Amino acid sequence: MTDKFLLWIAFIVPWFSLFFLKKDVIKRYMPVTVFTVLIVTVVFEIAHALDWWKMLEWIVPWGYITNVSFVYGIFAVGTIWIFFFTYRNFWLYLATNVAVDALQAFVFDDLFEGRVYRLVRLNDVHVFLLMVGISLIIFAYQKWQEGIFAKDRFPPRAMEVGFRNPFRGKQGAK
Repeated sequence: MTDKFLLWIAFIVPWFSLFFLKKDVIKRYMPVTVFTVLIVTVVFEIAHALDWWKMLEWIVPWGYITNVSFVYGIFAVGTIWIFFFTYRNFWLYLATNVAVDALQAFVFDDLFEGRVYRLVRLNDVHVFLLMVGISLIIFAYQKWQEGIFAKDRFPPRAMEVGFRNPFRGKQGAK
């Protein structure tokens, strides 16, 4: 198989796994997934500018900067699945992310480096630490999102105003 074919598979196939999740689960974790994709895309932009790594193979014209297959495929869908299985327990979430990030940085990196990308100024340990750092940031973001979801369950009364109407008489008389 060619490298481009593998990149297309890595981009498309993970999304089919979401058919096994309930719609509410996908809705719950989609904001953190979008935030994660944004962060990782920015990291790829920084990596391009600072020459941390160089993309050697891509599937879209702008793919020489961001590995679209990884960021918008496996990484995005993986975020949903990891949050689905581990979000309620921070230590389980962290252990899962450390394991997955180590697998990516130390195993899959050896398979794809030189074919899809080449590390220039970073090594595998740097990539691992970067990914673990991102996982901590997105966990904090999801905690913040959960607070927003909790508030949505108890919406404020419609059109409630927080000041006294000066045109009303004393004690709210009309």
